[in-house]
Amino acid sequence: MLPSITGQYLARYRRLGAGDPAAGLLPVTGAQRRFLLVRSLDPAGRADIVPMFFAFPRGTVDPVRLRAAANHLAARHPALRSRPCVVRATPVLRPGPADVPLHQVACAPGEDAHDALRRALAGWAADGPPMRLFLAQHGPDAAEEVLAVVLDHTACDGQSLARIVGELGAAYRDRLGPDDLSPAEAAAELAAYQDAVLRQLDAEERAGSPRALAYWGERLRAVRERAPAPGARPIPAELPTGAAELTLPSPATGVPFPVLLDACRAAAAVLYGTGAVSPIGYPWGGRPPGAEPVLGCFLNTVVFPADTSRMGVPDITATEWWDDLDRADTPFDEVVRAARSGGAQWSGRLDGLLTVDDARHRTPLRLGPVAGREVHIDGRQLRAPFAVSATQGPELHLRMVWDRAVLEDRAAEDAFAALCGALPAAAPAR
Repeated sequence: MLPSITGQYLARYRRLGAGDPAAGLLPVTGAQRRFLLVRSLDPAGRADIVPMFFAFPRGTVDPVRLRAAANHLAARHPALRSRPCVVRATPVLRPGPADVPLHQVACAPGEDAHDALRRALAGWAADGPPMRLFLAQHGPDAAEEVLAVVLDHTACDGQSLARIVGELGAAYRDRLGPDDLSPAEAAAELAAYQDAVLRQLDAEERAGSPRALAYWGERLRAVRERAPAPGARPIPAELPTGAAELTLPSPATGVPFPVLLDACRAAAAVLYGTGAVSPIGYPWGGRPPGAEPVLGCFLNTVVFPADTSRMGVPDITATEWWDDLDRADTPFDEVVRAARSGGAQWSGRLDGLLTVDDARHRTPLRLGPVAGREVHIDGRQLRAPFAVSATQGPELHLRMVWDRAVLEDRAAEDAFAALCGALPAAAPAR
């Protein structure tokens, strides 16, 4: 049995002499390692980014005050001021000074704020700060302005986003800047971040046991991505991604996750054919036990083998999913290697993605007395042919986006209809 990828990484990191935060290098989690690998393999070197968009009445945003508040967050949280680098073939993060830029984005002729922000994010430079702000107005007479708070995915996960929104609003309210954080507080946050990542890596190393790898090798033995390679079709002149959405009544306890996985299985059957076993990824995880609740990326990508020949078999997805969760800490790169060792002809590309967001306790970004309205902006890059998001609040909001360079609109729309039809008590779209 080969040494685990995580174990090899930890050994290399420790040989760097980076065990002391004063050495200036921080380790990366398995999730961060995956994002950095995907970036290195991308022909354009694109980073995975996570944007949040908020509409405010025109004149709400004070750019100087907002940038100071963002830099206060970056000074406190190492993940928001650290840039990835490779030292002796070992990916690490190098913390730097707080430096969150705020870009005022002007609309070109014929554009609105959404178009301008989409264009600005398409030009995201991977070697820049992990947190950036963009502010655009719909036009000279617009009543609203749209603020984008954007993070490199190596610096955040779902738990991080809610905290960033809350702390950014609080720092703006209290007029805080980076100098309002003492050196002692900054040092404590740095030590807590490193401790959390090392605890996460220890958990990931344990999750890469021979027994867990044998499980994943057998579980994913028949998996092979069925979607055409990215760029298989010419990119349309309009938006590079398509989108469809549906709002349904939501049970008080939310829709069970296995039900959503089965719905994605139904979509995959339409897109890739019945009988295929498509890899569908979903984020799962959280901070390791005993770690401080630091900002960062601690969510693993777990792979669900969507065997489309088994649709409609009662309870099989729930049973298998619970077994998967017992091994959900096994890092993605370890899982891919185990699958390939088990005979899977799988490159590691995913045929689809599923994310679930609980919005029942989410607070909006508040700048002073004004609460922003969160908005969606379509047309951004995808790392899979299609991605489904399920937002659970008083209602269930389903949204599917797809890469038009891979999938045709008609096929994707049919797949979304199959996905919605696989859910109980489907209701008309609203």
